[in-house]
Amino acid sequence: MNEENALTALGSISNQTRLRILKALVEAGSDGMAAGDIAEKVVASPSRASFHLNQLSEAGLINSTRQARQMIYTVDFSSVGALVRYLIEDCCQNNATVRSCCGVERAC
Repeated sequence: MNEENALTALGSISNQTRLRILKALVEAGSDGMAAGDIAEKVVASPSRASFHLNQLSEAGLINSTRQARQMIYTVDFSSVGALVRYLIEDCCQNNATVRSCCGVERAC
């Protein structure tokens, strides 16, 4: 991940609803969730949830697939991992204190 991608990803989760969506999708795991279920879980109107899902998708943090008449969203775990790795390795320069606070025993 480079700085531009990291800024885009961080910007996309700097909104309460989008952060809640990301958390819900992490919890859902590889099965993902339908757009309507996501809206319900994060207490957003379907159109508002759709807007936020689009933002997360454009940032590369989530993926969507069509199943019949529903859109199913899943977290792109490799992208989320790349963001965390970028923060630890690049921004924090693999600082031992940061790694220990994050529960990372060794350099990434």
